[in-house]
Amino acid sequence: MAITESIERGRAACAQYAWDDAYQFLSDADRACPLEAADLERLGVAAYLTGRDEAAVEDLERAYQAFLGQGGIGRSVRCAFWLGITLILRGQHARGGGWLGRAQRLVDERLPGSVEQGYLMVPAGLQALHEDPATAREIFGKVVAIANEFDDADLTALSRLGLGQALVAMGEAARGVAMLDEAMLCVTTGDVSPIAAGIVYCAVILACRDIFDLGRAQEWTAALSQWCSKQQGLKPYRGQCLVHRSEIMQLHGQWEDAMVEIHRACEHLSAQPGNPVMGMAQYQRAEILRLRGKYADAEDAYREAAAYGHNMHPGLALLRLAQGHTQDAYAAIRRVLSDAAEGPVERSKILAAYVPIALAAGDRNGAKLAAQDLSELAEQFGSPYLQAMAGSVHGMILVNEGDYTPACATLRAAWLAWQEVEAPYEGARLRVIMARAYHALGDHDTAEMELDAAAHVFEQLGAAPDLREIAEVSRRSAARTPGGLSAREAEVLRLVATGVTNREIANSLVISEKTVSRHISNILTKLGLSSRTAAAAYAYDNDLA
Repeated sequence: MAITESIERGRAACAQYAWDDAYQFLSDADRACPLEAADLERLGVAAYLTGRDEAAVEDLERAYQAFLGQGGIGRSVRCAFWLGITLILRGQHARGGGWLGRAQRLVDERLPGSVEQGYLMVPAGLQALHEDPATAREIFGKVVAIANEFDDADLTALSRLGLGQALVAMGEAARGVAMLDEAMLCVTTGDVSPIAAGIVYCAVILACRDIFDLGRAQEWTAALSQWCSKQQGLKPYRGQCLVHRSEIMQLHGQWEDAMVEIHRACEHLSAQPGNPVMGMAQYQRAEILRLRGKYADAEDAYREAAAYGHNMHPGLALLRLAQGHTQDAYAAIRRVLSDAAEGPVERSKILAAYVPIALAAGDRNGAKLAAQDLSELAEQFGSPYLQAMAGSVHGMILVNEGDYTPACATLRAAWLAWQEVEAPYEGARLRVIMARAYHALGDHDTAEMELDAAAHVFEQLGAAPDLREIAEVSRRSAARTPGGLSAREAEVLRLVATGVTNREIANSLVISEKTVSRHISNILTKLGLSSRTAAAAYAYDNDLA
């Protein structure tokens, strides 16, 4: 293929977001004859977006020199800026800072008052975000003005992102979110370059998550997924996008789909050794495994998360509680709670886990203090999600103290909050706690109805530990078979014992084969069995066949 044709195909591939093709065509042409500055820049961008980090740095460095050699100072500064930003995002702060310093020197000497000056204010604003949000707001306010003056799409998006983050950090959530929405609007119009767009997408989603605006986080995560799907060979951004999608799916009771997304995330991230997002992915995988009662696999996943630098708690502490190691769980959660460095999202999860663990360990006062802290967080952010969490733990404490009547009212209000958030598992957990309170008040019919409703949710999700708890709480002995099987699971087990297939069971009970498979999985988990043959033997031994 002629060099000119390779270059033209590479340019066309860039325009179509076909980054693997773009890299291949442009690198082929570059090997035959060194590319000009603009095509070197395209090659560097394609390399970065396809995970070829070192090649991206080399190509952008060459583009910088080429632009500088032909007098394109502005384009040289842009290359140096993106080199600095991408290196810093990879943790190479000294090297990245060197490129930003070189760019600043060029601007000071050759381009004072230019749009590039606005770009070089962004890193200082980002650094100030964590140390002095008011200063960050001032810096990004100036960057917004520069972006408006020059009508620069990338700087418009980045400046509004930074200003929104600063306002959120200062507690002005409403104004901050409005500015974040403006940043996202810039991105969704398609005028923003792909590296800047990916940065804005991920940062906005994290900001929404940090203020517990789960509706916005879900909306922008879906938008990021759609954007990623249009970028051939994309490596940055996609892994984190899949993890956030999995978290949202889990919350909404789509555990099977959530696990599929996590497997996709891990597969995608495996090509990027050392990427800390893998720690997020493994922790999320561990959480679903724990809730399904697959404790050994969950522990392995927590350890994998820790290997990538991700905090194993509160998940590992909750796993220890589920395994009956209450003191180990209590020691771990107390240590984690004392770490003031955690952000509000992580701290809320730690506080919510601290309450049941502390109650199990006999530390009612500690549980009350944690519940109070969680209530203050809920009041601060005004989030339905946090309000549901705070109501849940307060209700747990009331039940633990024997104040059953106010506990039922508190738990009912929290259950309604979980309904608003569309979180079926958390709502079902509260129904089990309410059932305990109703039983204590002598209202056994209502208690059993709550347990039946919860069992239906747990069966759909495959939450085996919770199904076992229901079997322990229920007083309707006639409706509960040995091993804590539900009536439907007992029906399925009887048919399994006859040797029929899943399809035949589905036809007999007028349910789907997928539902049959889920019932059989629950049966094996509850009974601690490993095969259908063992399940059939159990059925005969316990007069269930």
